[in-house]
Order: sequence, then C-alpha cells, then structure tokens
Amino acid sequence: MPESVSKAPTINLAFTGASGAQYGLRLLQCLVAAGCRVHVMVSKAAQIVIATETDLKLPGSPSAMQKVLTEYASAQPGQVVVFGREDWFSPPASGSGEKAPLVVCPCSTGTLSAMATGASNNLIERAGDVALKERRQLILVTRESPYSQVHLENMLKLTQMGAVIMPASPGFYHRPESIEDLVDFIVARILDHLGLPQDLMPRWGEARVNAKMSRNDGFGQQD
Repeated sequence: MPESVSKAPTINLAFTGASGAQYGLRLLQCLVAAGCRVHVMVSKAAQIVIATETDLKLPGSPSAMQKVLTEYASAQPGQVVVFGREDWFSPPASGSGEKAPLVVCPCSTGTLSAMATGASNNLIERAGDVALKERRQLILVTRESPYSQVHLENMLKLTQMGAVIMPASPGFYHRPESIEDLVDFIVARILDHLGLPQDLMPRWGEARVNAKMSRNDGFGQQD
C-alpha cells in the first residue's frame, strides 16, 4: 500500500438497496479524488440496484468487487477496500477498529429500521450500530417517497441518537442542466458534512461574497 494511502483519512461507505446508486458511486469517486481511503460495504439488494440503474456490474466476491470499484473510481492500490457482508473482523465491525465516519448512500428504509432498533444482522447494520454507540459521524442518505410514519419515527429516533438524515432531495437553485448536476448537489452536501474539500457546486452565498470582495477590492471596505 502506498504511504500516501496508509496515512489518508478513512471513510466507511455503505451501499444498500434503495434507488439512487448514482449518489453512492459518485461519492466514491469524489472521496478517492479527495485522497481518502474508502472502506466499502455493499448489500445484496444494492448489487441489484446498481446493475439496474447503471452500467456497472459488481461481481459477488469482495476481492473481485474491490478490483472493479478501484478501477471505476481511478483509485490507487489499497485506496478502496471492500468488506464482505459478514466480515465481523473488519474495522467497521468494532468500536476498537479505526475511528471513521460512516455514510450509507443510498440508505434503504430497511437499513434505517435496522439501525434505529440496534439490529446487527450484517456488516452494514453492525457498522451503523458501532457508529452510534461510539458517537461517530453517521450520515444516512435516505431515498424513498412518500415516507410512512414508521420511516419518519425511525429518522427522528436516529437523529436524536446523533445521526444526520440527508434525504436524496436535490435543490434546483443552482439551475441544474443534467442528472449529473442533481447527483452532484447531494454529493457536495455529503462532502461538506465530512469536512472534505469539494468544487462540485458553490456553497450558498459564495458568489455574493466573491462579488463584494471583487467590487471592494479586498477586505475592510464598505459599500
């Protein structure tokens, strides 16, 4: 493993069976581009969704999947690591493992329910349980419509436990011209929450601040 990868910040990224595979795949590309090491977990349902919504076909074994995702994200060797669904010895499975944020993107309502109730039937659910008990950053990119009372109650419960619920509901004030622009809107918000640099879209108010600075030719000037 290159030294630059071994010293890079780690992000745990889980794909579950909700629609919106493009969000997670684009996030993977951006995390790699930002120099992060990414620990990836993919549910069986997510494999089906990815194959349905994109041209990417993920093989069943973690090692083969890792090779495909490494190439897809243009990652360095060892930068993308894929763990199996019952790999209980992987870092995300224990509070004694590496302290890293967990992003579930997209997050199915089934996964939402499992995390809200403390189920740990697979590695993704266990990783969420660990994130909550260790007070680590947990971002759940939910994708469902409409939400039932059960979904909303689970979201409230997880929010009260410290998770961030970030529905895949892109805004339009940046005047998107493509599906990619809509995907980037959500991915940019995730990167912002992770404290990672991003140039996918300007932050709210930046254009106005830059215009004022240009007009005033620096700080300390008044309109």
